[in-house]
Amino acid sequence: MGPVVGDDGVARCPWGDADPVMRAYHDDEWGRPVHGESAHLERLTLEAFQSGLSWRTILMKRPAFRTAFHDFDADRVAAYDDTDVERLMADAAIVRNRMKVNAAVTNARATVALRDHGGLEALIHEHRPTHWSRPRTTEEVMARTAESLALSTALKKAGFAFVGPTTMHALMQALGVVDDHLVGCHCSPA
Repeated sequence: MGPVVGDDGVARCPWGDADPVMRAYHDDEWGRPVHGESAHLERLTLEAFQSGLSWRTILMKRPAFRTAFHDFDADRVAAYDDTDVERLMADAAIVRNRMKVNAAVTNARATVALRDHGGLEALIHEHRPTHWSRPRTTEEVMARTAESLALSTALKKAGFAFVGPTTMHALMQALGVVDDHLVGCHCSPA
């Protein structure tokens, strides 16, 4: 399936025309570069929490995630202890999965440790594909790539958790490291 034309007359990737929440994310954020450590840590954390759930669920809980994780300030999250983990596990406004909560703390600590080696943002962008063909249909959108596998491996080596190659490809899409807006989508460059 290629782009669909919404009730507003605008062509979008099919998933981005599902409802107002997904439309706003598609139109205003997905595939657009972000800058800064907390922005990258937020996207990494949310992608991990999304695993096994709908992205809409995560977007609806995003404000609560930002509050619960102190706006993804790596230093603050890296300092979380068992009391903080229990606080998060009791917070019904976020996804309460102990493995994912622990991974968020682990990943904040790994993010802090990466500062002396260029940082999380640099490591992610080191794995940008040198050649990328924008997909024409949803069938052409890949779930994982050699680059997402390499990023997953590099992050695991740096101490990160919950960073499998499929999740890392989703992260690369979200950050605009790869542009998977379908040809013909209004977000796709001409």
